[in-house]
Amino acid sequence: MTSPILVTGGTGTLGGHIVPLLRAAGRDVRVLSRHSRESADGIEYVAGDLLKGEGIEAAVDGVDIVLHLAGGPKGDDEATRNLVRAASRAGVRHLVYISAIGADTVPLGWFTSKLGAERAIADSGLPWTTLRAAQFHDLALNVVQTMAKLPVIPVPGGLRFQPVDAREVAARLVELTLGEPAGLVPDLAGPKVYGMADLSRAYLKVRGKRRLMMPVRMPGKAGRAYRAGENLSFEGTAVGKRTWEDFLAERVS
Repeated sequence: MTSPILVTGGTGTLGGHIVPLLRAAGRDVRVLSRHSRESADGIEYVAGDLLKGEGIEAAVDGVDIVLHLAGGPKGDDEATRNLVRAASRAGVRHLVYISAIGADTVPLGWFTSKLGAERAIADSGLPWTTLRAAQFHDLALNVVQTMAKLPVIPVPGGLRFQPVDAREVAARLVELTLGEPAGLVPDLAGPKVYGMADLSRAYLKVRGKRRLMMPVRMPGKAGRAYRAGENLSFEGTAVGKRTWEDFLAERVS
């Protein structure tokens, strides 16, 4: 009997795409979530909290593969260390992690936390695979929707993105999860690079709205990193097919 695959963060945006794909591949899935749910259709839910270290032992019990998607605005490194300790004791044979492009280059707390999580996994002694992905279209949409509520949209100069479709990231992660441990694999980004103004204009066009845009400068080390494109990835990068415009046509229109 094949053991279930543990998916942390399985109820989030990415998990919502991944769990059905794993089930379609014939694998049972165990989801670690902060809130308990009724198990059904080959999906078992285990309540726990990675950051608090609660429920992890039960979640990894009898599991060979862990797909670590859970994350938050802070504490990803500590949460991952808690998961790694439990996974090591349970004899997990493959730990797969989703990280972010720029984890090792952008000097912001969230990226630093992602890098800390990467290192905790790489140093764990467990066989592992890590994929760094660009910002999801869903996140970009949340940002531009919020900004479009303002009478004037601030546009940070030099801030660029390579938004990628979450479904393409999900498909790649399932492929990696069902494959052999591969270490740090090529980044996955979207097919086009957009400035903040480009993302906003495309959204406003679909919504039939108009807004003034005001250039602003991002100060400090983070501003320099973004202007240098440290959150972008080109050489050796896997590229998705769905553009921001494709996503908007489907989601907003």
